[in-house]
Amino acid sequence: MADGTKAVVDTSAADGAADEAALAAAIDELADGTARATSAGSPAKKDGGGTDSGAAAGTTDGAARAARPAAPTASTPAAPAASTPATTAPAPGEPTPETTAPLSVSEIAAELASGDAAAARTDPDPAAAAPAKRPPRDPQPTHDPRDTATLPQTLPAPQRRSGDMIGHRYRLEECISSTETFSSWRAVDEKLRRAVGVHLMASGHQRARKVLAAAKSAALLGDPRFVQVLDAVQEGELVYVVREWLPHASDLAKLLADGPLEPHEAYQMVRQVTDAVAAAHRRGQAHLRLTPRCVLRTDSGQYRINGIAVDAALRGLGVEGGGEDAERVDTRAIGALLFAALTHRWPYPEDRYDLKGLPRNLREVAPEQVRAGVHKGLSELAARALLDHPPHHAEPITTPDGLARAIALMPRIRPPQPELPAFTSPPRHNTHALPTAPNPTRVVAAPGTAPAPVAAPVRRSGRRLRTVVKVTASAVALGAIGVASWQLVDNLRTGSTAVASPQASSTSATPTAHAATHDPAPIPVKDAVSYNPLGEKADGAASLPKAIDDDPASEWQTNWYNDAFGSKPGTKEGTGLLLDLGSAQTVSKVTLKWSTATTAELRMPGKNVGNAQTAKPGDFTVLGKKAGTAVEYNLDSPVTTRYLLIWLTNLSKNPDGGPNPGKYQAFLGDVKVFG
Repeated sequence: MADGTKAVVDTSAADGAADEAALAAAIDELADGTARATSAGSPAKKDGGGTDSGAAAGTTDGAARAARPAAPTASTPAAPAASTPATTAPAPGEPTPETTAPLSVSEIAAELASGDAAAARTDPDPAAAAPAKRPPRDPQPTHDPRDTATLPQTLPAPQRRSGDMIGHRYRLEECISSTETFSSWRAVDEKLRRAVGVHLMASGHQRARKVLAAAKSAALLGDPRFVQVLDAVQEGELVYVVREWLPHASDLAKLLADGPLEPHEAYQMVRQVTDAVAAAHRRGQAHLRLTPRCVLRTDSGQYRINGIAVDAALRGLGVEGGGEDAERVDTRAIGALLFAALTHRWPYPEDRYDLKGLPRNLREVAPEQVRAGVHKGLSELAARALLDHPPHHAEPITTPDGLARAIALMPRIRPPQPELPAFTSPPRHNTHALPTAPNPTRVVAAPGTAPAPVAAPVRRSGRRLRTVVKVTASAVALGAIGVASWQLVDNLRTGSTAVASPQASSTSATPTAHAATHDPAPIPVKDAVSYNPLGEKADGAASLPKAIDDDPASEWQTNWYNDAFGSKPGTKEGTGLLLDLGSAQTVSKVTLKWSTATTAELRMPGKNVGNAQTAKPGDFTVLGKKAGTAVEYNLDSPVTTRYLLIWLTNLSKNPDGGPNPGKYQAFLGDVKVFG
């Protein structure tokens, strides 16, 4: 080229045409008896009559392939350029090319015939003959012998009956739900004497391995806001997963049976559920099947989530695309829960969880467009979490963390004010409207009623009769005025007592009797702390939340001891559980439920105690001492305190067949405080 660079041109087609044209020219020359030197690489040219020699070459494609020289190799140089004659001698020092004697016309014709036949037999279509491209193969074997793809996709759930034992420990009692592939039961842990939930599946099912992996990862989560997975075992042809059982909790579907939740309760639900799910996602866990049946509300108002990862694995649910898709699935599920709590409708066309679905023509709507009177802030929050295109061009929320931040930015929703008793207005100062004072010891004539007239003599003079009538009328008027005045004063003096409790006896008004009829109100315990000033570490720290979770089946377990408290020199006097009520409360009663007989004292911090957690046992005031399994501390005089100490002074010895046989230990299943 002009700029000194080399042009790279594909000459394969040109070389083939030139070879064919040269061979055709050689045949013509041999037929005429004239021998002309030909160049193997000369280009095809048109003659003066306009005949295209390339067309003629195209008719001898088989001959050109048969007579074409072999491809150049290390011992055979490439064909010379088109401008170099075929008879040109090689340059000195270059290898001599292989030459053959010229063929006759008959030999060339026979070669052409054999070439056409061979081409018909052995030269298929290049496109068809080209081998199919194979995908690249991994040099390392990718087959996992543990792959479950060869296992059956559907396998019937194991058939079990009430009373069957699972794992020589769990006794099945009631089947809660059953599908084609698994069943869920309420069972009893015979070893720890508590209720549990059990999922059963055949170990030969494709999902069995995933269910075990999901259960083990959920057990490692360790978040008390989730229902804990206690065990996950494959035993022979059976796979079973054991979880906590909350007998006194109600799921969200049951809470919505009577209607939507009021705004404060809906706010508490979505806040607690979102915080728990966001914490699980930060640890790499997802629920993927968050429904109203999975959200449980305890008696203390705390929401707990059941079936994280396990419910989705049991039903073969999953996501594609990584953690971002899982976050969107759980966020949309929380939005559906809030939508149902605000509207008492399921946000999809189907009727689910005892809720009626939306009409099919309603799409991308906020809760406030479905039901009047919905809290505006919560309605917008539900729409942003549930819908991909929320109304009013609001930005959708796609992650639990983003939903938790949006909830934190909302104005606080206050709880509803308690309903006050009906107020009875005091009687007006009207003698005609005053009720008669209840006094069985005396009878009072009704106002305005005149006494019976005194019989007058039959014969009296007219003047004397008029005088008697005037005196009688005056007496009657004065009597009526006196009776009315007395009744007014008596009602003003006893009116409040008569209106408030007209049926009360004289002894019910005393302070002592009133206190005895008072119904104690439960006080929620905010936190439970191990109090062990005489030991080296916290006593039963791993199970502290179980003492206040409103579930008698879950127990706070103390550390085990070789000897009873104070039985030998050097043994400590006791250990304790410190209850935090959150703020100073008036306490009148405390109840405890132990699995084994335990002796404990109820104490409260003294007036000079600054920090109850670091105070010594002697700094607390003893309010009562009880022994047994179900004890009740009734205080004669209610006390006001924030902290209560349960000080254990005597533990029972564990039986030989139970955990830690022969050791001294206590198990507290439930504690309740009343005001």
